[in-house]
Amino acid sequence: MSNKRNRYDPAYKLEICKSVDSGTATVAELSRETPFVGSGHALPENKELVRLRRENRDMKEEIEILKLAATYFAKNQK
Repeated sequence: MSNKRNRYDPAYKLEICKSVDSGTATVAELSRETPFVGSGHALPENKELVRLRRENRDMKEEIEILKLAATYFAKNQK
């Protein structure tokens, strides 16, 4: 069985602990802000990556449709 625990940078962990110790944020607030897979919270870089992948998929579908149309019209011109 593989270990699927999240690995965090020690500097990040220290920053989170300091936030809680200083009272600038509660554990509950920090847990809502932390991006976990499937939690609905995504980092801006990940949102951009998802957008670009979706755009790439859509463009590939459009290219395939245009190829089929070009083949269809080329056959009918003979």
